Amino acid sequence: MTASDIKQVILDIIADIDDEADFSGLDASKPLRDQLDLDSMDFLDIVMELRKRYKLQIPEADYPQLATLNSCVTYLGPKLAAI
Repeated sequence: MTASDIKQVILDIIADIDDEADFSGLDASKPLRDQLDLDSMDFLDIVMELRKRYKLQIPEADYPQLATLNSCVTYLGPKLAAI
């Protein structure tokens, strides 16, 4: 899975969670929660959807590594490389 694919997966999951999410002007290096007004439950929904779709186990200690689109790519890239 490429970096673009991973970014799209995250955006698709967010769109499923919040159908009013506005991705225009999204900065991949800034926290998603701040830009898209995601709360902690939304964030947990993202993690749970990654688990459901890709059988990924993401420890709570690693959640900060999913803060931005860029950090999602860095963290998830090796885990999704075989997909």
